[in-house]
Amino acid sequence: MADKQIERGNMLYEGKAKQVYAAPNKDLVIIHYKDDATAFNGEKKGQIENKGIINNKLSASFFRLLESSGIPTHFVTRVTDRDQLCRNVKIIPLEVIVRNTVAGSLAKRTGQAEGTELPEPMVELTYKDDAQGDPLITKEQAVSKGAAEPEEIDHICSMAIQVNGILRPFLLKKKLKLIDFKLEFGRTSEGQIVLADEISPDTCRFWDAETNEKLDKDRFRRDMDGIPEAYIEVWKRVGDYSVASVAE
Repeated sequence: MADKQIERGNMLYEGKAKQVYAAPNKDLVIIHYKDDATAFNGEKKGQIENKGIINNKLSASFFRLLESSGIPTHFVTRVTDRDQLCRNVKIIPLEVIVRNTVAGSLAKRTGQAEGTELPEPMVELTYKDDAQGDPLITKEQAVSKGAAEPEEIDHICSMAIQVNGILRPFLLKKKLKLIDFKLEFGRTSEGQIVLADEISPDTCRFWDAETNEKLDKDRFRRDMDGIPEAYIEVWKRVGDYSVASVAE
């Protein structure tokens, strides 16, 4: 059930998986989650039934969990099955990737087998530029491009590790392995850096803790069946944090 109804204004931006609309308060926006799915920097396109609904609910649940643990986010409330009310932020053009286990592009780059546990979490940065395919970038390169100041990059990387430290044990209790995930951050009008975007099977690799079954967008990338069912399974296990027992 959504928290409350708020009317959407004009569309301000449309991305691959979401649309951003004006809200009655200029310091807020309404983010609409679509069913559109893309992979390989937009080369593969399709739709996943009810993905937007699941990702909206999951992101809301994860943001509530993180807020309760001291991580500032852009999330305010969920307003419909597909819409969230969020703080209006200017996105920092960096994707922060945290890896706990070798998978995806890391396996290809290193030759390590998928499923190899890393000795400690690894943080990578990519520069948000579709034309260049969101290339891997060093901290120094990010600074030279004007993406952020050195201390800001240190801060968001530290926040990403904190997020990992919260989500990883939480998910393991739900019999899910957090293999890796992508985070984005934004600046509020007051200059505060907060976690933004979404946390869902679109942006995370979730594997079943017992079978290593993939329960995320890799099923779409790799032309596997059971894609909508995988998203639903993650939601069933995670549930709505607002009504979940903290002691679980």
